[in-house]
This record gives sequence, structure tokens and C-alpha cells, in this order.
Amino acid sequence: MKQSKQFNHLKLGLVAAFMLIILNPVTSNAMHIMEGFLPVKWSITWSVIFIPFFLVGLKSINKIVKEQPKKKILLALCGAFVFVLSALKIPSVTGSCSHPTGVGLGAILFGPSVMVVLGVIVLLFQAILLAHGGLTTLGANAFSMAIVGPIVSFLIFKLLKNKKINRGWVVFLSAAIGDLATYTVTSFQLGLAFPDPTGGIMLSVTKFLGIFFLTQVPIAIAEGILTTILYNLITENEKEEAHNGEYELQINK
Repeated sequence: MKQSKQFNHLKLGLVAAFMLIILNPVTSNAMHIMEGFLPVKWSITWSVIFIPFFLVGLKSINKIVKEQPKKKILLALCGAFVFVLSALKIPSVTGSCSHPTGVGLGAILFGPSVMVVLGVIVLLFQAILLAHGGLTTLGANAFSMAIVGPIVSFLIFKLLKNKKINRGWVVFLSAAIGDLATYTVTSFQLGLAFPDPTGGIMLSVTKFLGIFFLTQVPIAIAEGILTTILYNLITENEKEEAHNGEYELQINK
């Protein structure tokens, strides 16, 4: 009963945070590549690459909703978690900004394909409502945050969950490394689009990595901790509901 109340409070908190961000939008152009920043050929390339992943994600979500309709609330919670965390604008000592991603939680609970759809929905909302990211860069941002990040988090969780490692540490590492993977891919995307005049693509990538990781490492650690706390609340709540016969507990199977 106590866990259920905590879980309900958590849902209310995420909804409140969602509304606060919507009502007080802050323009940001950091982790999400901003509108019009990429050359046209790269905008098209990343959009074409991301579409097949999105279609697979739609099938995965449709299957979950049909087979486990009570999971819709949890799906919405994972989407809200991504929206709230990735919409935060955190000042960086480099003169830029950094963001958590929030995609690790959903990848752990539902698998990476589901997070492609949730991630794209979040990116669309942020581009339209918050001027955060953009429509022409949606494919590139989706590839880094909604595809690569969740895949990395999912693979790390699958690799470590049956080892003799505390589950909390497994969730923490999955979320934190997935966050860093997103920024790594973004650095490569920017390096490909804007190679250094003397050192080429790799020097450009190295420069972007240096800028991002200076502030992103502590943010990834914080995201890992927050994801672990939320994961524990969700699993305890689902165990309680499974015990009461409401539905079978199935996480990442």
C-alpha cells in the first residue's frame, strides 16, 4: 500500500513537472541539435535511417497495448520521464548547456524499440512547444537519443542483470552509460556534418566530445541515480499489483 501511494505521488509529480515546463518554456539548443543547424543532406540521411526503427517501435507498442492494456499508464510514465528530464536546461561551464535523456528507464522496462516511438513523440513536443531541437533535425536527434541511447541501456541491462551484481547498480550503469552514448553519437553527427578544416572528422568529433563530456558525466551519474530510484518504485508497485492478481509482473523479458 505504501509503495502504491509513493508511485501515485510520483506520477502526479511528473505531470506537474510536465505542465510547468509547458507553461514556462525555455529555448535551448544544446543536446538536441537545433532547427536548421545540419546541412540538408545530413538532415535527410538521419531521417531515412531512423524511419525503420520507428516502424518497428510502433509494432512493439501496439503489441504491448493489446496484450497488456494496463501497461499503458507505465508507458505514459516512461514518456513523461523522458520529456521532463530531457527538457531540463542545465548550464555548462563550457558556455553551452547539457541535458539528461531519461530513455534508460523505458528501455529497461519495455525494450529499446518502444523508446524509439516515445522518444520521437517527446522530441516533436519539445521542438514545437519549447523550440528545443527542431523538425529538420528530428531524424538526427531521434537517432542519438531515441535509438542509440535506449539500445545501449537495454544491452547493458541484459548483459549485467543475471550477473552477481546488485540490481540497483545494473540499472544505474544502464541509464548512465546510455546517456553518455547519446552524446557520443551526437558528437559524431556534428563531426560528420562539420569536419575540422585541418584535422578532419575525427578531430571535430574529439572537440565536440570534449565539450559535451565535461558537464555530461556528472549529469549522467545523477540520471543513473534518479532512474534507479524510479525503477525501484515501479518494480515494487508492480510486484504488489501482481501479488493482488491485477497483472503478471513482466520486466524486460
